[in-house]
Amino acid sequence: MINNFEDKEWRYNHFQNFIWDNIAETSLSHKERESLVNNHHSLLTYAAKNLRLSDKSGDISKGSEIAEIILYAIMKHHFKALPVVPKIFYKQNAQDNAKGADSVHIIIENGNDFSIWFGEAKFYNSIEDARLAEIITSVENSLLTDKLKKENSIITNVSDIDSLIGDEKLRNEIKTSLSPRESIDLIKPKLHIPILLLHECEITQKQTSLSDDYKIEMINYHKNRAEAFFSKQINKLGAIPHYSEIKFHLVLFPVPLKKTIVDRFISIADFYKNS
Repeated sequence: MINNFEDKEWRYNHFQNFIWDNIAETSLSHKERESLVNNHHSLLTYAAKNLRLSDKSGDISKGSEIAEIILYAIMKHHFKALPVVPKIFYKQNAQDNAKGADSVHIIIENGNDFSIWFGEAKFYNSIEDARLAEIITSVENSLLTDKLKKENSIITNVSDIDSLIGDEKLRNEIKTSLSPRESIDLIKPKLHIPILLLHECEITQKQTSLSDDYKIEMINYHKNRAEAFFSKQINKLGAIPHYSEIKFHLVLFPVPLKKTIVDRFISIADFYKNS
């Protein structure tokens, strides 16, 4: 994924608008989103109140909520997925139940089948080799049987799935498949792991336009990073039962300066949070 430029500047405002246009998908329940659909300011105000704003703490999670929101937006617009568990909403309102994957989605396949998507989202200052081990460990933890069963139980116990999937027969089949009584081995062929690495990029810092040369340079760089990532992941996780049946999607999104984005996000969030 890539942002563009205007007047020789990376479009920070456009990027922030993308975040705030999609924040409700992960910060509000489906019922809340529906009740506020024609009240845009109220929707943003309620969404902001559910932000953890951990970005102020200066710890390793700095910017984590931004990455989570971006991943939800990509899942919605690119993969056409249903946000069956708005994670920021449940992390704020039910701390013990929301730990685990950074995004939880279901995609309806061919009208009568489904796939399940448990996403990881990070906002890094760099995606060189030294940073890759951290995200691979996070993916590894998300694939533990007890973690998968817990995510499945969250999906089946929150009300959003009932509102989002109108086909009762399919909805019941999904709930049965995700039951803790079922072997987790049966769900792995339906399991997708989207991994978003939102990252500060020196190449992007030097650009003034979305030129073909820039696109080619980013494609080559990201191919290199993807090969390094999956090589390390296979070496570490390849022995996980049915690993080869799980589908992994690496989503790379370069930005010029992480601090600028985080600071603007917090400023806007504070405005809405205190409205």
